[in-house]
Amino acid sequence: MQFSEGQIVVHPHHGPCTVAGVTNRTVRGVDTSYLDLAVHAKEMSICVPLHNVAEVGLRPVLDGVGLNELLDLLRAPTGEEEAGWSRRFKNNVEQLRTGDLLSTAKVVRDLTRRQADKGVSWGEKDLLRHARQPVVTELALALSLTEEEAGQALDEVILHGMVARLGTFAVAG
Repeated sequence: MQFSEGQIVVHPHHGPCTVAGVTNRTVRGVDTSYLDLAVHAKEMSICVPLHNVAEVGLRPVLDGVGLNELLDLLRAPTGEEEAGWSRRFKNNVEQLRTGDLLSTAKVVRDLTRRQADKGVSWGEKDLLRHARQPVVTELALALSLTEEEAGQALDEVILHGMVARLGTFAVAG
């Protein structure tokens, strides 16, 4: 993956970041190039060694194919879930720890539907609130929407299977 100053990339744990540049540092006698990133959600910057970018999971914002994959997952039937909230909570936390967008979206999909149908525990509500943020942010960036619009679109896709205004954005290719 090539990087350019001003490019927006997604860090699996920090979310969207803007590439601020590349710096070279000598650490313990080894010259290393670092990608300097400004994290959008916080007033924070991080440095990722260029040779570890793939291992860290840094990736570009979703393109049309990735967006369609995300929307298909959000429309898919709810996965099999544990009856007890504590086991469900533990399984969901494990999925979120991966930092993978699709795993996070699956948790958001299932908890959103469960909340609408049967209700969820306080812990699950809090988990859902935190899990929604990276999915909403990714949709907002990929579709050039505000976060509020992306949040509404997310709920419509999960609960009703479609959003009319997204049809023009989500194209394969």
